[in-house]
Amino acid sequence: MGHRQRQVASGAMLPAGRLGVGGALWLLLAAQAVAAIEPVSMTIAIGAASILTGYVSYSSLYCRFAECCPKEKPLNASALKLDLEEKLFGQHLATEVILKALTGFRNNNNPKKPLTLSLHGWTGTGKNFVSQIVAEHLHSKGLKSKFVHLFVSTLHFPHEQQIKLYQDQLQSWIRGNVSACASSVFIFDEMDKLHPGVIDGIKPFLDYYEQVDGVSYRKAIFIFLSNAGGDLITEAALKFWRTGRKREDVQLNDLEHVLSVGVFNNKHSGLWRSRLIDRNLIDYFVPFLPLELTHVKMCVRAEMRARGSAIDEDVVNRVTEEMTFFPKGEEIYSDKGCKTVQSRLNFH
Repeated sequence: MGHRQRQVASGAMLPAGRLGVGGALWLLLAAQAVAAIEPVSMTIAIGAASILTGYVSYSSLYCRFAECCPKEKPLNASALKLDLEEKLFGQHLATEVILKALTGFRNNNNPKKPLTLSLHGWTGTGKNFVSQIVAEHLHSKGLKSKFVHLFVSTLHFPHEQQIKLYQDQLQSWIRGNVSACASSVFIFDEMDKLHPGVIDGIKPFLDYYEQVDGVSYRKAIFIFLSNAGGDLITEAALKFWRTGRKREDVQLNDLEHVLSVGVFNNKHSGLWRSRLIDRNLIDYFVPFLPLELTHVKMCVRAEMRARGSAIDEDVVNRVTEEMTFFPKGEEIYSDKGCKTVQSRLNFH
């Protein structure tokens, strides 16, 4: 424990006999504010406040004013399934895999390791959207929850020469947050732009260990989002289309092995030669198929409903006509998925 943390712990012990409910509440809310900067200190502060007050119930008082780590409960699979089916278009594989993976994991009282998902596909196919839906079903505040942590490679890990520093910072951050809430969720966006080696720093937390330095990570969830492998997924989807097979006939075993090998050998992937793949620590490689015209139209309609507008099929057609599709001569798949739907709809 560092000097500053010792001050927090020992300083809090002094006024134990004179601290009232108001003072206890202040300590608890102050601990929440510390969480945004220093998760380890938050854990110490909350623990100290709980010991000090005794008669103050952490769950009944603190949780009225601030978000608490939720008690363990099974995932509402029906609600998640409905959300995925109604809001995620053209991704039968992702819907099926994510639903099964999350339901099985959350219904297991003693998982052997954290759940680790790696989502792959071209931009605009729904990876970020899915991570948002998942976060909302795991924690009531979704991506705004203090128990859901989003890392963006180009923002949080920009310098290749600082890989060791990033690894140390990640370990410290994850350790502190899982100590505060075992069911923490960690989302890593733009994995294809992450410097190779950075993500291997969290390998001990994803492995089959009961504890690491006294902390269990088995109930945490890690989600990687990447454009890497999008070409392999599109190639497989095209083969199905050109041979007259339905898109829905594409199965996970048609893509998962090819995807994991391709990402492992891709120098432009944050998982290049990664020990996470080498040690089979990623539970599922989830492919997101390229979106066809019909799916993009679904996105336009969904955005109209979200804005409270009536569905106007003329507008739907005009928006999609402005978008480009590939491959040349066939024009099957949207090259940006649904990424630009919101901005284009602003002009109609």
